[in-house]
Amino acid sequence: MKFVKYIFLALTLVLTLNVNAEDETAVAVEQATVVVEQTSVSDSESVVADEEEKSVWAEIGDFFKTMGIVRMFDGQEDSGDWRQLIMLLISFFLLYLAIKKQYEPLLLLPIAFGMLLTNLPGAGMYHSELWSAFLDPNSPAYHSYGAIMKEGGILDVLYMGVKTGLYPCLIFIGVGAMTDFGPLIANPKSLLLGAAAQIGIFITFLCANALGFTEAQAGSIGIIGGADGPTSIFLTSKLAPELLGPIAIAAYSYMALVPVIQPPIMRALTTKEERAIKMKQLRSVSKTEKIVFPVMVATIVALILPDAAPLIGCLMLGNLMKECGVVDRLSKTAQNELMNIVVIFLGLSVGATATGASFLNLQTIMILVMGIVAFACGSAGGVLLAKLMNVFSKEKINPLIGSAGVSAVPMAARVSQQVGQEENPSNFLLMHAMGPNVAGVIGSAVAAGLLLTFLG
Repeated sequence: MKFVKYIFLALTLVLTLNVNAEDETAVAVEQATVVVEQTSVSDSESVVADEEEKSVWAEIGDFFKTMGIVRMFDGQEDSGDWRQLIMLLISFFLLYLAIKKQYEPLLLLPIAFGMLLTNLPGAGMYHSELWSAFLDPNSPAYHSYGAIMKEGGILDVLYMGVKTGLYPCLIFIGVGAMTDFGPLIANPKSLLLGAAAQIGIFITFLCANALGFTEAQAGSIGIIGGADGPTSIFLTSKLAPELLGPIAIAAYSYMALVPVIQPPIMRALTTKEERAIKMKQLRSVSKTEKIVFPVMVATIVALILPDAAPLIGCLMLGNLMKECGVVDRLSKTAQNELMNIVVIFLGLSVGATATGASFLNLQTIMILVMGIVAFACGSAGGVLLAKLMNVFSKEKINPLIGSAGVSAVPMAARVSQQVGQEENPSNFLLMHAMGPNVAGVIGSAVAAGLLLTFLG
């Protein structure tokens, strides 16, 4: 019995030891598991911290990639390039000319600033690719303004006013409201001088076409010779919108340089005696004549040349509001508020088309050169016709007023007055020169209508 008791005690002791060992093992395993879990948590927290740190630096890196100065040189297809930097410098130069030199500041300043805005990489204010699709017959967006409104920037939306011809026509209302056609009515022969000054348009058209430009592009380049910015923009937006930036800048630049370009041409084509010719004072024009004139011109031009009706019609509407005397409030609005607002929109949207890709090329240089040729030929055409008219006329015309046939109103007329007074201080040609000058406005619009009829 004692033997059995000893065996029982021994088994009990062994079982007790095993249980304690298992308990200790379980505790050790639990402790180890806790340590591992703690280590895993620490590692996870460390990884999360590293990832957060990497994410912050990645976001900072992404921010730097979106900076315009970085995008300008990153070489990506959808980013900017070095040409935009050149265009920014050109915009600064044009701003200098507009502010410091006061070269046509009312339009040159917004054009230059529009050029500045459109060439800021990543700004997304103007998208030339949207307008390329707009003009592509194979694109779903062909002649659809929906994509422009949905995906375009603010300058894209403003440019719609140029593309539809709205802005130039509204400006012509203001121009008409500020124009006095009295000198032209008093001396109808002035209309011939204004027509002769448009010869530069057609000479340049032939030259540009011979140099490889399409007929539509050549017509748009030639219209620079009319020295009429809104007309140049109107015609170019219809015939060759890809050239709008260079042509608009050339047109307004040469308008500003009238006092520099015209005098040497005028002196070269006239003698001292011709420049000293005195002209008789113009007759007074009745109010009835001034009221009938815009109605008559708008009707006749529209019936003969419908494509010129938008510009001529708006010009004569503005003039009728001024001369009739019963809508002074509308006339003043057209001259001031309407004109000022449209000039801002027009300048910004035209400047927006002057991107690096469209402006910095050989075509632009050729346009600038042919533009000054067109302007010079137009000025010379008016002078030469005046000399020819003197051969057959008893009442002599001072040929200097012929150069005012370009439609840079009233600057060209002032240049005629200035050059005339250099030869004879008692000679007053300003009012005589205003006749061809305002005739030039009509002539350039008619020339644009002719080109649009045959080339549009």
